[in-house]
This record gives sequence, structure tokens and C-alpha cells, in this order.
Amino acid sequence: MNNAGPADPATRIAMWSGPRTVSTALMRAWENRPDTVVTDEPLYAFYLDRTGLDHPGRDQVVASQPTDWRVVLARLAEPLPDGAVISYAKHMTHHVLPEVDQAELAPFRHAHLIRDPRELLASYARVRAEPTVADLGLRQQAEIFEAFGGPVVDSRDLLTDPEGILRVLCQALAVPFDGRMLAWPAGPRDSDGVWAPYWYDSVLASTGFAPLPPAVHRAARPPRAAGRAVPALLRPPAPLPHYRGELACFRPSMSATAT
Repeated sequence: MNNAGPADPATRIAMWSGPRTVSTALMRAWENRPDTVVTDEPLYAFYLDRTGLDHPGRDQVVASQPTDWRVVLARLAEPLPDGAVISYAKHMTHHVLPEVDQAELAPFRHAHLIRDPRELLASYARVRAEPTVADLGLRQQAEIFEAFGGPVVDSRDLLTDPEGILRVLCQALAVPFDGRMLAWPAGPRDSDGVWAPYWYDSVLASTGFAPLPPAVHRAARPPRAAGRAVPALLRPPAPLPHYRGELACFRPSMSATAT
């Protein structure tokens, strides 16, 4: 028996990342499009409720969102407001606890934002005491990538060439690029999670993607053919040694940046 309803005309993007990957700035870019609505970490309350972790503003977070992952996913599938044809959900991979049936993620169009785990842990340590690799959600990102694929964007590449990378990302997601993704007004948004006062100082002050300091620029890596095997970076417990060499093949082809 086929219970499928009419095809959904909306593009529903699930962007998966760990913390401290410029994910909130990327959410700002998508929200600045007039055709897009964004959702900020919709599984956060579920994650805190189940784990009992004491994050900043924990009680506010748990009160602000559903704590049932099924309800969260159902809300992400609801009709969009008039004028919107894209739904963009910023997800933290570590929020996907074992209880979540990942098969239920199939209706979404998946993409991945990554950062060298060594840099990520160092950055996360500034806002959270004693971070661990488990806080990065590497296992969950590996599972989601293996199941659904999707373009992979390195946060360094994004900061080095915002327009080029966003053009390639939009192409990979089958949506048109919009130049308004490159700059946005400073300040809070109604869509920001209630945790914004604890985590979003830099983004609240931003008006675009901050350039990388010259000292941390890397030489461009040549693109490689895309595939569906799990990137070595995302295979715990040893994600670091393969980061530079093997993840590049999952980045969108840089040849599209010239179009």
C-alpha cells in the first residue's frame, strides 16, 4: 500500500556539523535569502533532556523546543510560510542520539559542514570546559553521510572564498545562488535559539563571513571525484590523521566557482 502524499515542492535542507564550524554564520547566509526560512538546532532540547547535560541556559533551551525527536522532524516537514520555498535546518550532529531513527531523516536534502577536529576542539574549549571528540558528533555525521551523502563544505574553504563555495553548495543542493547570502545585518534574529546570548556573540556582531587570518590560510587542495564511502575524518576513534588527504574528495568541485 502506497501512502505517499503529493510531492513536496519545498527544498528542505538539513545541514549537519559539529560545534564551532561557522555553522551559525552559514545559517545567517541562508536566512538572508527572501525565499528561505531557517531553524536553529531543532534537536537541542531533545539532546539536553535525554542526556541531562548542564549546558548554559539549559532550562530555557528545554522549555523552548519539543523534547521528542519525532515531533521535531514532523515540524520540519510542515508547510512553509508564503513566499518561502526553502527550509534550512542547522543541525548539530551530536544531538542525534541513538534513540533517533535515522531512516526518518530520508526526506531531507543533506549537506555537511566540517572543520579540522584539532581546530574545532581548541575553539570549543574556549566556550566549554574539557570538550571531547564525542562532543563533535563525528560518529553520527559518518552515519548520516553514509546513508544519505550530500555535499561536504570545509569551513576554511567557506571563509577563504564565501561566494565561490556558496555558489557550489547551492548548485549541489539544486537551488539558485543568491548574492544576498554574502552579507547580512548585524544583530539577533527571531529564529535564533534561546541559547544565542551564551554562544553567538561573534555572529551577532557579524555582517558577513569573517576572512581567515593570513597565518591560517592553506594552499588550495585539488578537487577529487565524489564518492559515497565514509570520509576517513568521520571514522572514530582516530579522525585526525586522514583529514587533509581523504576528505577533499567530498568537497564540491571548485571548478564551479568560476561560473
